[in-house]
Amino acid sequence: MTTESALADGVREALSVDAEAFAERAAEEAEIVKQELRDGSFDNHQSIVGFEYEFYAVGDGRWSEESRAGEYALMRVPRRLLELMGFEKELGLHNAEMCTSPQPLSDHGLRAQLAEVRARLEAAENTAGVEGMRLVSDGLWTIPPAGETAEGYLTDSVAVDGVVVAVNMSDAVRYHAMANSRRDDLRAGADEATDAAAEPPASAGEGPAVTLDAPGVSLAAETVTPESLITSIQPHYQVAHAETLPRHFRYALRIAGPLLALGVNSPFFPPELYDDDWDGERVLAEGATENRVHVFESVLNARTDADKVRFPRDFRDVETAVDRIAADETLIPMPDPGGSDRFDDAFATFRTKHGSYWRWVRPVFEGASRSAANARIEFRPIPGQPTVRDSIAFQAAFAGLMQALAQREHPVIGLDWETARDNFYAAVADGLDADMTWIGLDGERTADTDALYADLLDHAEAGLRTAGCADDEAAEWIAPLRWRVANRTTPASWKRDRVRARLDDGDEFATAVVDTQREYIRQQADTLIDGGFSAWTGGE
Repeated sequence: MTTESALADGVREALSVDAEAFAERAAEEAEIVKQELRDGSFDNHQSIVGFEYEFYAVGDGRWSEESRAGEYALMRVPRRLLELMGFEKELGLHNAEMCTSPQPLSDHGLRAQLAEVRARLEAAENTAGVEGMRLVSDGLWTIPPAGETAEGYLTDSVAVDGVVVAVNMSDAVRYHAMANSRRDDLRAGADEATDAAAEPPASAGEGPAVTLDAPGVSLAAETVTPESLITSIQPHYQVAHAETLPRHFRYALRIAGPLLALGVNSPFFPPELYDDDWDGERVLAEGATENRVHVFESVLNARTDADKVRFPRDFRDVETAVDRIAADETLIPMPDPGGSDRFDDAFATFRTKHGSYWRWVRPVFEGASRSAANARIEFRPIPGQPTVRDSIAFQAAFAGLMQALAQREHPVIGLDWETARDNFYAAVADGLDADMTWIGLDGERTADTDALYADLLDHAEAGLRTAGCADDEAAEWIAPLRWRVANRTTPASWKRDRVRARLDDGDEFATAVVDTQREYIRQQADTLIDGGFSAWTGGE
């Protein structure tokens, strides 16, 4: 059986699951989660941190014609290579993901996170180098595979026995099921699905299922492959006591905009994707600094009735968080794989449904064992960063803020939700130049950027100190972010400045974007594991 046929069978199986029964099981299992919360199963004796780190692969010119030196075109990662790296597959064939081992929030814990990322990434880069490729930490790729177009790569799909299968997407059934989730002929049941496979419906493989919609870009596709344009980092913070999750979550929403503004890193798309009336000048004047948000929201929300990818609302208590996950619109009612003895297998359907609970900040309840069970916040707004050191700075800042803001009862918790949301989307548009509102320690509202970040980063350091970091250690973790504020420089502004300079020198917009991307990768080659972004501009 071919891979495509196996995927088609898996998609049919997933879509034949009774969605109503699936939703009922999720609701029943939500009650199990709530009982475990009442029993204290998700409580821990201290706060714990974790990290997800996504990359994409490019050719580095060592061996093959496909990876000619200096061109840094996107490359597909062989599945066997992912296994050798010890990385996980992500949506695109060019993607790779690393998840760190959870560690206590402390200086030793953060250093363990940093050391693990550096050690595993260095080994992965050495392994990838044998294949003539390297892994890139970034927000959005702009150079398609050699000899291909970005549009072709992102939209290529085939109809296999009546099922739409994306050519350049990983072989995870749930990804491909998304492209077929509104197909009534595939939801009719296993027998009818088999009959339908013999004679594909006229609609299979015809017409777009999603549209990527961002300033200057509109791309129609039959599958969700356009989402593979983007890569991110995701700090995790496990609360010590699950009942405090709502308060921590409320603070996490208030800091989402300011932290995203510091991390913006996807100001450009592959140049060919821009609409005809968007030239370089218009992109620089009207384009967003964090297009990753537009990609994720437009592509995945196209497959649902409600906007599953969104800035979430506050919740008043932890049980409300559980109920929201259970009640969230079901996109793919995946079958229960069974066969394991995890603690959270008691609510396996709820956990499966949580996998498509796409919010920019989201609560998570899981654990392989009762002792490992945890209630945590996954912070998802930040794109991939230029260096590991800068990436872990965001992890440290998020964790420190989760510690300090709640402990000190910081008044920013009173910032209304609508303003927190507006701050987030202002950061998407303008990065550090965004107009954002903050409530300072004096309880007064301020729109002063320096005052906002002085308070924010002071509390990040304070939180790290209460977690056991010495003063100088806490300051060291946060220093890369203070440098960005002082110099009004983000990865997105670095890219925009270089495209601006190249346009002023007479380059075409497409050339300016591609050459800037190559410069980004060259700079990263020397600094990814042991350096810092500030060195790219001569900073300390």
